[in-house]
Amino acid sequence: MFTTLKNHLMRPVCTTLLCLAGSLPLTTLQAAEYKIDTQGAHAFVQFKVKHLGYSWLWGRFNDFKGNFSFDDKKPEATTVQVEINMSSLDSNHAERDKHLKGKDFFDVAKFPTATFKSTSVTVNPDKSAVLKGDLTIKGITKNIEIPVTAVGGGADPWGGFRQGFEGRTTLKLKD
Repeated sequence: MFTTLKNHLMRPVCTTLLCLAGSLPLTTLQAAEYKIDTQGAHAFVQFKVKHLGYSWLWGRFNDFKGNFSFDDKKPEATTVQVEINMSSLDSNHAERDKHLKGKDFFDVAKFPTATFKSTSVTVNPDKSAVLKGDLTIKGITKNIEIPVTAVGGGADPWGGFRQGFEGRTTLKLKD
């Protein structure tokens, strides 16, 4: 099964969904630093890849951290940094996870983290944006683009302020 999976996974692309939700104390609506809310399960990093050509295999990374800076009046100045613990990969199948974490794929023993650091943001007329940045997996850094939409922002019931964004991109597994 794993040889078939390996050969199959090397051909298609992987779609990654990154949902960022951050919070900070309510003090100002100007530029602010947000911590990505992983404790409240408001943020996630997921992936899907075609499995055998006729279904989707979904997975996620359960352990990651990051922050972003956002100013509603100057969204093009947004910055994002995320670090993913690659050993937290979870595809809901222990044997497959073991294989994906091994040397054939992510080699988490040698490369325990993946990182994303934004380099620029281009805001579109419809208020969506394209987040560009450097994604590093297995020591290989590629510049990627993530189309982003705002989910919303505002005061929360606990006296803080939250911002939410969603982005999806497609990665070639051979990269």
